[in-house]
Amino acid sequence: MAIFVAAFLFGLLIFTIQSPSLLLNPMADKRSSSPQTSSPHKNRTTSYQQLPDAIIIGVAKAGTYALLQMLSLHSGVAAAQREVHFFDWEENYEMGYPWYVSQMPQAFHSQLTVEKTARYFVSTQVPERIHQMNPDIKLLLIVREPTERVLSEYTHFFYKDIMNHKPTKPIMDLLVKDGQLNLEYYPLNHSLYYFHIQNWLKFFPLDSIHIVDGDELTRNPWQEMKEVERFLELKPQINASFFVFNKQKGFYCLKKRQKEVCLNEKKGRAHPYVEPAVLQKLHQYYHEPNKRFFQLVGRTFNWN
Repeated sequence: MAIFVAAFLFGLLIFTIQSPSLLLNPMADKRSSSPQTSSPHKNRTTSYQQLPDAIIIGVAKAGTYALLQMLSLHSGVAAAQREVHFFDWEENYEMGYPWYVSQMPQAFHSQLTVEKTARYFVSTQVPERIHQMNPDIKLLLIVREPTERVLSEYTHFFYKDIMNHKPTKPIMDLLVKDGQLNLEYYPLNHSLYYFHIQNWLKFFPLDSIHIVDGDELTRNPWQEMKEVERFLELKPQINASFFVFNKQKGFYCLKKRQKEVCLNEKKGRAHPYVEPAVLQKLHQYYHEPNKRFFQLVGRTFNWN
């Protein structure tokens, strides 16, 4: 009996040494079982699902959807067409990597898998979680003039509330409180790019994050996409012939199979009127954080 007990304890000790993660992290089995692909037999002619090679992490209302659609024009990209919210929603993260992989598109061996969830950028726990999954992943961050981004976020939720039959508030009631900017209005925080990117740089080097100029993507999309292709190490494909300017909408639409395809009607909506004095306060509020952001990333944006 003593020999049996000793053998059992020795076996348990060996298991503990070889499998520490299973004891330390009850989710380890879910997040580590076949994380790279749902198909163990990859080849060049079979499509499969895998963890993303690149993630568009934000910023919300800066052009993330447009960037994803433009990237989807490239034959070397397979993009998830809806936001997965794996790393920022606990109920999804609890389901582990196998669930995450199941949300990815079918991709061929030669294609990169790309996911986009715009709220990742401002979610404090996300950088570490993505780093735990893949410290070498490529990250895409699209930014635009901060005040315009705030107004775009307001416009988005204004129409969303109307569609859901919820009460709406005028923009001035949200931006101003007691004669000053209402810093409790969360879209103001989302435009503080300098503040949020510092959290990402704790886990990723700057050369792992490609910053897309959202304003320039609207004006000259093919030029910005050249830089995206270079960052993702894709063969140059996307050029001016992939776009057509829509005079009615006032921005470029995509050309797919010789047909003009524009972003849905939710995109490009007119922003509400904001008093000039309040706009001036917003520009002043973002002036110093913008300067620090430019210095940190080694790039200047034309944000007046």
